[in-house]
Amino acid sequence: MAKVKTTFFCQSCGAQYAKWQGQCNSCKAWNTIVEEVIQAPEKSDWKTPTTGGAKKRTSKPLLINEIDASQEARLDTFDQEFNRVLGGGIVPGSLTLLGGEPGIGKSTLLLQVALKLPYKTLYVSGEESQKQIKMRAERINPNNSNCYILTETKTQNIFKQIEDLQPDIVIVDSIQTLHSDYIESSPGSISQIKECTTELIKYAKESSTPVVLIGHITKDGHIAGPKILEHMVDTVLQFEGDRNHVFRILRANKNRFGSTNELGIYEMQGSGLREVSNPSEILISKKDEELSGNAVAATLEGMRPLMIEVQALVSTAVYGTPQRSATGFNAKRLNMLLAVLEKRAGFRLGAKDVFLNITGGITVDDPAIDLAVVAAILSSNEDEALAKDYCFAAEVGLSGEIRPVQRVEQRILEAEKLGFSTIFVSKYNKISLKPKAIKIQLISKIEDLVDLIV
Repeated sequence: MAKVKTTFFCQSCGAQYAKWQGQCNSCKAWNTIVEEVIQAPEKSDWKTPTTGGAKKRTSKPLLINEIDASQEARLDTFDQEFNRVLGGGIVPGSLTLLGGEPGIGKSTLLLQVALKLPYKTLYVSGEESQKQIKMRAERINPNNSNCYILTETKTQNIFKQIEDLQPDIVIVDSIQTLHSDYIESSPGSISQIKECTTELIKYAKESSTPVVLIGHITKDGHIAGPKILEHMVDTVLQFEGDRNHVFRILRANKNRFGSTNELGIYEMQGSGLREVSNPSEILISKKDEELSGNAVAATLEGMRPLMIEVQALVSTAVYGTPQRSATGFNAKRLNMLLAVLEKRAGFRLGAKDVFLNITGGITVDDPAIDLAVVAAILSSNEDEALAKDYCFAAEVGLSGEIRPVQRVEQRILEAEKLGFSTIFVSKYNKISLKPKAIKIQLISKIEDLVDLIV
């Protein structure tokens, strides 16, 4: 029998050490290094199943001019939002990792995708029983005849079932529950996650069968396990949103087969996740009367134009130090915009509390939202409502200039489609578009905006 070998791993970043120490040299975290038992497998015991007629990849070197660059056929998931984020569908032989908060809907999303697929699908669950999955499937799509459910955590048993079933796609929920006989540490440990992922990658690449994994995340929002896990897989998806809101956002943090700028939006319902094809109408609240402190921004999430509502509240500070609070927006950028308003436009906001909120529970990083934030703050400070058919798309500089933003014509068309009458943009934007139903208001500095809306 082979000698039992132990080593020490950092549970935060996966760094390996020969002996225990208090602090990890790589990620500087304290008390995260634990001892794990590892056992190197015998070479003759290594066996990962492949589909019988699968074409293995050649190891022969080829000239770059001889390589066939024709686009590989993708598997349609019949979910437009999921396809959009992946870049058009699932690539055969790829490994996709989906992470997200507990209870956000990761299992529901992938079970819903599995039930829509017309291909033979194997859904492997290490967290729920077959009856629990059946109860959820009854609410989503009870008439699927191509989805097989397997409750198993041992990779050797999973591969045996894969060999018998020969599925077209494999979904694993979750990678942290799997364990391999080749490693003697417990499921969820660094070495087990690396070993199980390696076996799944070997299977996916040799059989050209796509594998989708669900991954848990830590309290810091990172996928649990070693960082190398995200390097090993082809695509890393993040499923996010506030559990108190019904909207969920799917975005790609890494994608070897497409753009990472795309975004999918879902609405959580009792019957599963509903695809939201036009998120702008949902992110803008419907009001019977005009209220101060509300402004609409034309932003972009990846390649997708969105109209979002910015809400601001300016009130007299009760305590000596004014509060600055932002939800869904960078708080440091809010402080910068307040300083610009005070210096360039003469508004004394230093003794006032300022609260900012992006509706819908989403987070926006697009600098084009700056002008809408300023407009909402001015509206709340003066307690005068902006016209509900106004929208904004421009960046604000430190000297108070209104800076141009990219793809402004796409933003203008989205605003026109949703019925806005006026859009405020930088006069330095090169606009060749001549829309009929919307007025393009060009401004060059913050004082121009104050004169037009206050």
